Amino acid sequence: MIMRIFQVVVRPGKEAEFSNFFHETAIPLMKGTPGIVSVLPGAPRADSPREFSFVMIWENLDALKAFVGEDYQSPHIDPAEAELVESRTIRHYDLVET
Repeated sequence: MIMRIFQVVVRPGKEAEFSNFFHETAIPLMKGTPGIVSVLPGAPRADSPREFSFVMIWENLDALKAFVGEDYQSPHIDPAEAELVESRTIRHYDLVET
C-alpha cells in the first residue's frame, strides 16, 4: 500500500474559504475515491493556522495513478482551490504494516 501525504498552506485571509472547500468538497471526494483504503484529513491548529493536510492510504500505485495520472508525484489541486493555496507539498511512502 502507498501512503500519500498532501499538505497545503493557504493564502492569508483565505482560511475560511479553503476550510469550506476542504470540508464540503475535498473530504467527501477523497472518501469516495476508488482505490482509497483510508483518508485522514488534518485541519489547522493554533500554531499552524493556514495549514491543511491529507494522509491517504492507497491500495497500490496503480489505484493512485488511476486517480491523479502518471505524474502522481506532483501535488494536484482542484482548479477551484488554486487561487486559495499559497504552497503545496506531496510525499509518498510504502506503508509499513505492523
